[in-house]
Amino acid sequence: MNTRYDVIILGSGAAGQSLALRLADQLRVALVTKRSLGDSSSNWAQGGIAAVLDATDSIEAHIADTFDAGAGLCDPLATRFVVENGRRAIEWLIERGVPFTREDASAIGYHLTREGGHSHRRIIHAADATGAAVQSTLSEQVLSHPNITVLDDHIAIDLIRGERIGRPDLGCVGCYVLDLHAGEVLTLSARATVIATGGAGKVYLFTTNPDVVTGDGIAMAWRAGCRVANMEFIQFHPTCLYHPQAKSFLISEAVRGEGGVLRLPDGTRFMPEYDAREELAPRDIVARAIDFEMKKRGLDCVFLDISHKPADWLRGHFPTIYARCLELGIDITKQPIPVVPAAHYTCGGIVTDLSARTDVAGLYCVGEAACTGLHGANRLASNSLLECLVFGESAARDILALPEATIPELPAWDESRVTDADEEVVISHNWAELRRFMWDYVGIVRTTKRLQRAKHRINLLKREIHDFYSNFRVSNDLIELRNLVVTAELIVRCALKRKESRGLHASKDYPETLTQARDSILVPPNSPRRRQR
Repeated sequence: MNTRYDVIILGSGAAGQSLALRLADQLRVALVTKRSLGDSSSNWAQGGIAAVLDATDSIEAHIADTFDAGAGLCDPLATRFVVENGRRAIEWLIERGVPFTREDASAIGYHLTREGGHSHRRIIHAADATGAAVQSTLSEQVLSHPNITVLDDHIAIDLIRGERIGRPDLGCVGCYVLDLHAGEVLTLSARATVIATGGAGKVYLFTTNPDVVTGDGIAMAWRAGCRVANMEFIQFHPTCLYHPQAKSFLISEAVRGEGGVLRLPDGTRFMPEYDAREELAPRDIVARAIDFEMKKRGLDCVFLDISHKPADWLRGHFPTIYARCLELGIDITKQPIPVVPAAHYTCGGIVTDLSARTDVAGLYCVGEAACTGLHGANRLASNSLLECLVFGESAARDILALPEATIPELPAWDESRVTDADEEVVISHNWAELRRFMWDYVGIVRTTKRLQRAKHRINLLKREIHDFYSNFRVSNDLIELRNLVVTAELIVRCALKRKESRGLHASKDYPETLTQARDSILVPPNSPRRRQR
C-alpha cells in the first residue's frame, strides 16, 4: 500500500509529538511509533527540563555549564541557540497544559531544582515524572488532532531516496514501514521525513532506556547517506536502580541535586575524593567514580542515600521513585538505594544544522538521534528534553516553508525472493552476543585492544545478519538487530578515531585530553557530500 502525507515523523517522544503538533494545523502528518505513543525515552525522563527561568540565573551561566559538561566539544552557535530559545519552549508546554510542579514562594510560580553540572536551580519539573507529564499532555492533543495519523505498532525499515525512482533531486521521499499487526510492509511518501527515533541504549547489556531504543533512526540515516558524529560519547547514567526485579529503572539526578549522597556498603562517602563538586559533578565523572570503586572493591553496586531528608518531603518530591523502591522492599526514607551506572543517552548521532536538516534533502532529525552540537562530549543533565523542544520548533519552521512538491509513485516493498525465517534463535543469539560484548569492550572505560575486539565481532555479526536479512521476511526483531549492529559499528569506529580521553570517552591507552577539541565525523560511501567534493 502506497500512502501519501505531507510529513512523516518516525518516533513519538517529546521531539516527534511536539513537532507533529506544530505542523498539523497546516499539514497532514503521519506519526509512526513502534509501539504506542507512550513508549519512548521521553516518557521515562524523571528529572525535568533545564531552562533559564529565574532572574538570578542567566543565559551565559547556562551556556557555561553546558560547555563545562561538554568537555570543550559543544558547538557555540548550537548551544546558544538552544539556551536562548529555552524559555519559549517551556512557555509553549505550559500553554499546552503540562502540569509542572508549582511553588507559590517562587518568583515564577514553579519549583526549580538543581542537578549535576548546573550552577543554578533551573530545572522545571513535574514532580519526578516530568517526561510522563509532557508525553501524556501532548499525546492527548496528538490523538485528537484531525491532521495527525498515528501509526502505532509500526516500525520503519528504511528510508527511500529519490535515486530509487530516478529523481535524485528530490532527496528523501519517504520510507518503508512494517505494520507489526498485519505483517504488511507499507510504502509511505512525503516531501519531508523526520527522524525522531531516539538513541541507541539497547546496544548495551544494561541501560535505562526502554526496549524500543535500538538506534533505528541513526542506522537508517547512515544507510541513506547522512554523516554521523561523536557516537563514542555514550552517557552512562550513574544511578540506575540495582535490583533483580527492577528493569531499567532510573534514580533521577534530582535525588543528588536535593542532597542525596553516594556511599560504599560500609557507609563511607567516596565522591569527595574524585571531584570538588562531589555528587553534583557531571555524569561522566560520577559514573566513572562509581565504576572504579565497584571494580576496585569487587562490588555489585554502591548506594545512594537521601534518607536524612524528612519522609513527607521525600514522598512529595519523589513519589514515583519512592513507590517503585517500596514495591521492591526499599524504603528510601529509611535506607539507601542500591545503584549502578547504565547506558543512558547517545550524545552523538546524525549531523544536523540549526533547522534540524540532515545531509539528505527532505530528511530532518530531532531529539536524541541527532548530533546538533549541543551536548559535546557529555550531555548536561536535563538539556535533552530542552533540545527536543527547541529543534522541534526550528524543524517545524523550516518544513512549513518548503515549496510544494509532488512525489511520484514509489515502488512497493519487494518480498518476491524471501521466505519465512526458519530459525529465529539466530536473531536472539546475535542480539545477546552484541549487547554483552558492547558492555564488556565498549563501556565506561575503554582500551584500543577491547575496541578492536568489538570491531572484529561486529564484522562477523554484520555478515550473519546481512545474510539473514537478504533471505527471510523482515520482522521487528530482525529490523532492530540490523540497526543495532550498524549503530554499534558507528560507536566503535568513532571511539577508535579518538586518540584522547574526553568527556564520556575514557581510554586507558590515551588518558590525556588534547588541546584542540575535534568532532569524530564519519561519512558514508553514498553521502551527497562525497559527490560535492
